[in-house]
Amino acid sequence: MNVKRILESLDDYVVINAEGHILGRLCSVIAKRLLNGEKIVVVNAEKVLITGNRAKVFQRYKEKYNRGSKEKGPYFPRHPERIFKRTVRGMLPWSSMRGREAYKRLRVFIGVPEELKDSKFEKVELALLEKVSKTEKFVRLADVSKHLGWAK
Repeated sequence: MNVKRILESLDDYVVINAEGHILGRLCSVIAKRLLNGEKIVVVNAEKVLITGNRAKVFQRYKEKYNRGSKEKGPYFPRHPERIFKRTVRGMLPWSSMRGREAYKRLRVFIGVPEELKDSKFEKVELALLEKVSKTEKFVRLADVSKHLGWAK
């Protein structure tokens, strides 16, 4: 995927570093901002956290992945950036044109692309683990992806 082609005008995009954020809380904030018309780029998607018991988180995502048939679907992604996008998509009104257009304004990357190295990253205070959660039980999205069979 050509990052330059996707991010032709970086001035329009807000760049969010997902490292240390809780997946569901961050995705809900991003979905709301996308519906308000913002263009958002998320970097370090594999370092986002999912709270809960490790075995139960793995079991829940494995059930989602195994749901359906190989021929007809529904299909659930294995890559961390695609799981992230799928989580945001679940929080948008996907049936309407407004929700689909909002989804098109989202870009998600594993790591930080070269074109974004010197840009200023934003942190979402409402979704940071140390600010919000009292639990010590969490799993990185990269670990969940590897459990589903993603080979990096």
